[in-house]
Amino acid sequence: MPSENSAVSTALQVDPAAPILVFDSGVGGLTVLAELRKALPQAPVIYAADTAGLPYGTKTEAQVAARVAGLLGRMTERFSPRLVCIACNTASTIALGMVREVLEVPIVGTVPAIKPAAAMTRTGTIGLLGTQATIRQAYVDRLEQEFAADKRLLRHGAPELVEAAEAKLRGEPVNPAVIRRAAEALRSMPGGTEIDTVVLACTHFPLLEEELADAFGPGVAFVHGAQGIARQITRLTDGQDFARAVPDRALFTGTRDLTSSYAIALARYGLEGGGLL
Repeated sequence: MPSENSAVSTALQVDPAAPILVFDSGVGGLTVLAELRKALPQAPVIYAADTAGLPYGTKTEAQVAARVAGLLGRMTERFSPRLVCIACNTASTIALGMVREVLEVPIVGTVPAIKPAAAMTRTGTIGLLGTQATIRQAYVDRLEQEFAADKRLLRHGAPELVEAAEAKLRGEPVNPAVIRRAAEALRSMPGGTEIDTVVLACTHFPLLEEELADAFGPGVAFVHGAQGIARQITRLTDGQDFARAVPDRALFTGTRDLTSSYAIALARYGLEGGGLL
């Protein structure tokens, strides 16, 4: 398998029309795409949402790993992307290593932004909102030990927020009780009243940042990894040419094309509906 450095050194060999494949369990990865658009507006993109597998956070590690590896294997064969971005914390913390071993394209994952949160906090107490699968991963333990060993990190699995974010992008109202429960779960933990920084460890959750800010109250900052992911993709594609031969599109897994459900949101992110994977 070529290393990330070798991928950069062979940049000129990349087909200019080769897309960046952005993959998520649903539409949360659009928060990553938004930052990618700012960094590389000329880059062709395919956005792939595994809506048939949603939610990932309630699945076992084995189920997530097998599903992600299988889907990405088929998609890289079909679309020949120049790079794959796994815009999902759960999928990345579980399957990133496996996918990098089996796919011969650069892979950029998404992991909880504990490092910047540790640098930001003033009280030393950080909240982390993620899926149930993400918050229990050893990967997150290692991030905490490396970057926040002298801080207090309080974790809460908030699967309801995933559906709330999906509903918001469909233009449906967000249930304030769902947002309030997530905030209160962290605040009620020992030391929770000292939280001044919250890591949004699911790419869906930045879609609800305004609602979460209201629920947590003033003085709380939110941090997620989308900008860092965009910077990493920019670094790995440095020197490559881009040519958008066809419109960027979104694809969904399952038996139903969800383009109409998310039409307004997809257009806002520069995507056309592309049907089913």
